Amino acid sequence: MAIEIKVPNLPESVSSATVAGWHVKAGDAVSREQNLLDLETDKVMLEVPATADGVIKEIRIEAGATVQAGDILGILEEGAAAAPKAEAKSEAAKNESAPTKAVASEAAMSSEDGQSPAVRKLLSELGLSANQITGTGKGGRLTVEDVKAYAAAPKAAAPAAKPAAAPAPAAPKVLGAREEQRVPMTRIRARIAERLLEAKNTTAMLTTFNEVDLKAVMDLRAKYKTEFEKAHGVKLGFMSFFVRAAVEALKKFPVVNASIDGNDIIYHGYYDIGIAVSSERGLVVPILRDADQLSLAGIEKAIVDFGVRAKANKLTMEDLTGGTFSITNGGIFGSMMSTPILNPPQSAILGMHGITERPVVVNGEIVIRPMMYLAMSYDHRIIDGKEAVLALRTIKECLEDPAKLLLQL
Repeated sequence: MAIEIKVPNLPESVSSATVAGWHVKAGDAVSREQNLLDLETDKVMLEVPATADGVIKEIRIEAGATVQAGDILGILEEGAAAAPKAEAKSEAAKNESAPTKAVASEAAMSSEDGQSPAVRKLLSELGLSANQITGTGKGGRLTVEDVKAYAAAPKAAAPAAKPAAAPAPAAPKVLGAREEQRVPMTRIRARIAERLLEAKNTTAMLTTFNEVDLKAVMDLRAKYKTEFEKAHGVKLGFMSFFVRAAVEALKKFPVVNASIDGNDIIYHGYYDIGIAVSSERGLVVPILRDADQLSLAGIEKAIVDFGVRAKANKLTMEDLTGGTFSITNGGIFGSMMSTPILNPPQSAILGMHGITERPVVVNGEIVIRPMMYLAMSYDHRIIDGKEAVLALRTIKECLEDPAKLLLQL
């Protein structure tokens, strides 16, 4: 029975998709639930699995085409057997063909001196005679290696040659090709571009900066990292501290966790933190929901899961929808300072950067400390500078004294 391979129902707010690529071809045998192809939307990658065992009879829509829900991508013949592949020659057939090959090989040596065409050509190019060289091939024949070895060996001094003619003028140097390549944007890259332009054109974005001394956090991690990993099965990173510090700041300054809807301000009574993750398809921001209710271990596990699924294109639409505040870490790429762009409709985003040991003054003395620049971009339409600065300072204070995170001070 022929089964139509159709585009599944697309997530809400997604009207079309692009065929990213087929994992099978016509004639291939497939099993039920095997992924046949990937569909790329502007947010997530979708898999289209086989609904039954069978053989791919036809592929109607190739990679790169834009499709909509319900479109027929191909035909699966249920229960059919795969087309038989060409059988390898039997040993007898191989043996029968051997004499023919030998005859052909002998025929290739068609000159009177019995040398192969490749050897004769090389002798001619080097101006040598076969009689000058001892052959090591079958029947004393010369091989290409024999000729090359003879030509490379040092020779007795030859009579002085006539003065060489003056060299001809060198040909003008040809510059390397100035190549260009035009490729269409992927759907997610086009969507990222659209969102960034939207943020720039529809918000009054401003950025405030501060710096944080991470010695206390680093000491805490160094002291407990082994016990933490044994107890929870995940490494203790920096991001969990930043998430918890951000939540404390949002609790003190609710407008930083708010968003604009027309002429209204929506104050969110929950803390869904977007964590920017780099993937092969581009930057994605999965949502850490109810971050205030998660332990440090819970946060670390969720972030590791986001990273793994982002690389495998397994993030779902639900993973990427919503969020009240975001955190992005350019420090993993070596960034010293940047101005992160808002993720509408969110009104603020925290930017982390690289950790650098720098001289700072502590209690009147110059000491070397692991320092990081922090940046918070915010929508000045609803967040005043005072609130943004104080929220960022709260994050700084929580990180410089991690006990405040545990005591919720």
